[in-house]
Amino acid sequence: MNERLLLGRSIETGSWVHKLDARSKLTGMLLYVAVILLSDSWPSMALLAVFSIAVMASTRIPLKYFIKAAKPLRYLMLFIFIVQLLSVKAGNVLWSAGSFSLHEGGLRLASFSVIRMLFLITFTALLTFTTTPGKLNQGLEGILSPFKKFGLSPDRITLMISIALRFIPTILDESQIIMKAQASRGADLQELPLKEKARMLVSLLVPVISSAFRRAQDLVYSMEARGFRMDAPRSRYHRLRWGAADTVFVAMFVIMGVAVALL
Repeated sequence: MNERLLLGRSIETGSWVHKLDARSKLTGMLLYVAVILLSDSWPSMALLAVFSIAVMASTRIPLKYFIKAAKPLRYLMLFIFIVQLLSVKAGNVLWSAGSFSLHEGGLRLASFSVIRMLFLITFTALLTFTTTPGKLNQGLEGILSPFKKFGLSPDRITLMISIALRFIPTILDESQIIMKAQASRGADLQELPLKEKARMLVSLLVPVISSAFRRAQDLVYSMEARGFRMDAPRSRYHRLRWGAADTVFVAMFVIMGVAVALL
């Protein structure tokens, strides 16, 4: 497996989390987001970190894969940290230089924002690492099925997510091939200065986008050739089964939310 292209790929280890119903993992993910929003103190953040690491370790997937899943967004997290650090003027002044000043409240809010984002990204990776795209879409369709009464089409939503998850590794692989082809012609991205790197990345977008549209068109033609119809009744090869382990998994997040709320 290419370790650079982890997003949207499942890693099978046979752990108990892998065997859970996709609906329970999606429900746990929604509860986890609520727990993250409730965490507004350092003790609650520490408890959330211990809980998250314990659940990720139980998947038998090395923790380095979860860290690599968050690595592409490290600059965004740094940007969020700097913006909130400089913009929030609350609490005691920690440092001041002219018109710039760093406040205790800004440092606290910036740290919490980055930690929340890190938790969310790494734990979302757990969902994709332990669930194949097909089962993930089937679980999402099962959760959204009650909304059919309100005119919502779960099939359309799950189809879009399924195609997006399958296209992400393909597009990243395509970009790697194009970059290697450009490097073989003397345009090595790693050896160029920063300004030239920006120009190379812009020139890389055109063939990548063109390839993505071509693959999407081929996919449409192949689906039409096989008689695919949206919202048509279909049978399932794998049936979702909610067991005792799924109830325990969801209960863990409920208990975690209560514990964080009490801190």
